[in-house]
Amino acid sequence: MQYALLGDLRISRLTLGTVQFGMPYGVANVTGQPTLDTVTEILRCAFEAGVNCLDTAAVYGTSEEVIGEVLARLDAAERTVIVTKIPAMDDSVTAAAAARFIEDSVRESLHRLRRETLDACIFHREDNFAFADSLAKLRDNGLVRYIGASTMSPARALEIVRSGLADAVQVPTSCLDGRYIRAGVFAEAAERGVALFVRSIYLQGLLLMPEQAIPADLVEVIPARRRLEALARDAGISLAELAYRYVASQRGVTSIVVGIETVKQARDNLSLAEKGPLEPAMIEAVEKSAAGVPERILMPNLWAKRAK
Repeated sequence: MQYALLGDLRISRLTLGTVQFGMPYGVANVTGQPTLDTVTEILRCAFEAGVNCLDTAAVYGTSEEVIGEVLARLDAAERTVIVTKIPAMDDSVTAAAAARFIEDSVRESLHRLRRETLDACIFHREDNFAFADSLAKLRDNGLVRYIGASTMSPARALEIVRSGLADAVQVPTSCLDGRYIRAGVFAEAAERGVALFVRSIYLQGLLLMPEQAIPADLVEVIPARRRLEALARDAGISLAELAYRYVASQRGVTSIVVGIETVKQARDNLSLAEKGPLEPAMIEAVEKSAAGVPERILMPNLWAKRAK
């Protein structure tokens, strides 16, 4: 396993996304929420391979509680880095109310995760980074070590990276979605020493699920997906490997966040994490193949809500 730095924390290049630990999640999820025993096996497998970073959030159902319990089971709390998130606040919140909400959220996450300090705490809604000073005060008081935001737009991500207040940002990027790369977010984060966590590399599973299972409102992804499948096939690799290595090849990536709900998925992604970067010609071919996908397909928050 390769490692990078978040401040002075050495973290694995693969971060386990844990929303599935707390709730059924993902357009391609067919197994539902894993049991506590399954989560224990997933984390044991990941830790043995060198993974030491988990991504969670207060709004991911029971994910924080599950993580706290399983880390205790495995006696792994001290060697695990956890990134969690402040729930979204609406636009009408006052600065004073936001400060109270942020502190309450941090303390509640600490309780659920069974920790005295949060390794990294970021805003779940990018616009809430306007209240970064309140989160920074908790950093100064030792409740949080590093702060930042999860983002939904390249322009806002770039502003946050340039603010001088963020230690880390989380962005969605995949072989279908290079908007943040083209906007300069990756390069700017590298230049400024801001840790960059990349999520949605499989576009919530849409990139890898059986074509016949793709929901009707998302079928516009199929032509680009077929081109990428052909590119991977010609290179003698899987589409999953192409997708993972495309993101891992980008300058500025600190860690790739991959949601896991089964032990097999953990093992498959651990194997991909050991692969090297793609050749420049392959990266160019990927970007050419992915052209033309509508932005609404690239943003799961715009997809139709589905029954779980």
